[in-house]
Amino acid sequence: MPPHTPYARFARPLAWILLVAAAIFAAGYWWHLGRPVALPDSPTAKIACVSYAPFRLKGETPFDPNAFVPPERIDADLKALSTRFDCVRTYSMSQGLGAVPDIAGRYGMKVLMGIWLGRDTAANEREIALGIAAARRDHDTLRGIVVGNEVMLRGELSEKALAAYIKRVNDATDVPVTYADVWEFWLKHPALAKVTDYLTIHILPYWEDEPVAPERAVRHVAEVYQRMKARFPGKAVMIGETGWPSEGRTRREAGASLVNEARYLREFLNYAATVDMPYNVIEAFDQPWKRDLEGTVGGYWGIFDVDARPKFAMTGPVVEEPRWLGGIAAGGLGAMLFFAVGAIRRRWHGPAGWVALALAGFASGAALATHARLLSFACRNPLEWTLGAGTGVLALLTALSLSRALAARLASPIDPAAVAPKPAERRMLGIAWSGVFTPQRFFWMFALTLYGILLVFNGRYRDMPVGLFALPCIGFLLLAALRTRDEATMPLIEERLLAIWLVLLGVAVVVQEVGANAVSWGWLGLNLALALPVLVAWRRARRPAPLR
Repeated sequence: MPPHTPYARFARPLAWILLVAAAIFAAGYWWHLGRPVALPDSPTAKIACVSYAPFRLKGETPFDPNAFVPPERIDADLKALSTRFDCVRTYSMSQGLGAVPDIAGRYGMKVLMGIWLGRDTAANEREIALGIAAARRDHDTLRGIVVGNEVMLRGELSEKALAAYIKRVNDATDVPVTYADVWEFWLKHPALAKVTDYLTIHILPYWEDEPVAPERAVRHVAEVYQRMKARFPGKAVMIGETGWPSEGRTRREAGASLVNEARYLREFLNYAATVDMPYNVIEAFDQPWKRDLEGTVGGYWGIFDVDARPKFAMTGPVVEEPRWLGGIAAGGLGAMLFFAVGAIRRRWHGPAGWVALALAGFASGAALATHARLLSFACRNPLEWTLGAGTGVLALLTALSLSRALAARLASPIDPAAVAPKPAERRMLGIAWSGVFTPQRFFWMFALTLYGILLVFNGRYRDMPVGLFALPCIGFLLLAALRTRDEATMPLIEERLLAIWLVLLGVAVVVQEVGANAVSWGWLGLNLALALPVLVAWRRARRPAPLR
């Protein structure tokens, strides 16, 4: 059989199309992030109430029993917030937060004061004692007292025990007392309405069991609010939490992005201006510590970032990534790097190989910039930075190796009458799979399978690092498409098993997202790009050798 069979005439144009498409998609992705998006303006920059937690700096977390926020820090925060908000909602009385009502009063702000309840009975007693004392001391500043937050959702107290705590606080003060939870849990525990002065419900379209697209989110909030009003007639209902995350994984149609956060908040404020509805937005500042609980998305619900800077304006277009030209520049650097590496022991002649290197380098550089952007939002500690950067370097080295082989193959003749390269030359071109590409491919198949298992069985809070895996997956697909039939060998049994798992796991991710998540389809595409060449090679290797 000749080294270049007729199918190569179709494989080569297809490879060029895929290579060009990858570079165009990479450039288009960064351009898309940098384009101004027109959104409806907010009727006002003033917001009725906002959740406030001061744990926004590096290493700060309310889970630290020794954590304490000094009054000076709270004073600076509330002074800044008073220009945009009439009220703040807190969640706990400990760790210095008991000073919030007094300080807020200095700036003419009201407070929805939170008393944190959980499994620890002693801690509950301390919180209630501090709350009752503050209710007497700062009575005129308090708009309400929230006794417990999502306790039923977390399953940390029985309904009876929670009701007893609420009644104790209600009996001790004339400040309106409420309990806050996701709206469905009020429907499951309607008896709690009997011991509260009003209901505080959380409506977070992104976190719904059936996530709601940002374009329909405010309509969903309005429908739920009216449903709750009808379910509890004569009882005042407040939206205690509503908002949208600016970073993190997409849940079905609910994409976490800065543009979507701005869209939601502006549209919600437009809706709130038309109805008589008390509300509180979550939240004032991004909270990095929440990433330990909810993944990347947990840390990015703030209207302000960790440095107390507003993340977006309330009028005019919004840009998702102002530094988008950096992604394009990373593509250019990638092209130059691939050129430099390709010049070392070059094994082709003519411009085709250089063009292939330029396209592969640009796509790889832009993809790695996407991975770096994800790391900047997702990494919580040096270990995660090391793992993320390390895998990025491995992906780059794999892409460099594959690109040289790809350039050599695309620059070689396809005439069946052409003289085939000798085995030694073929190995020097990097086309031989044994020794170099098989171990690399196996590593990436294993890594993608492992991450796929985590996504399928524990993926609620996990990002999909498409930019990282795009380099090896697309690279191996392109090179496999250009392999001649006489180069086909039986893949390792481990590779065959991984290939099957990759297909199943990729499909499972799409099914879990009910096909509504565009990112999940991209993830499936990467799985197929790495798995299908192995499955095809397995099928071909099982065929009997043709008679000569």
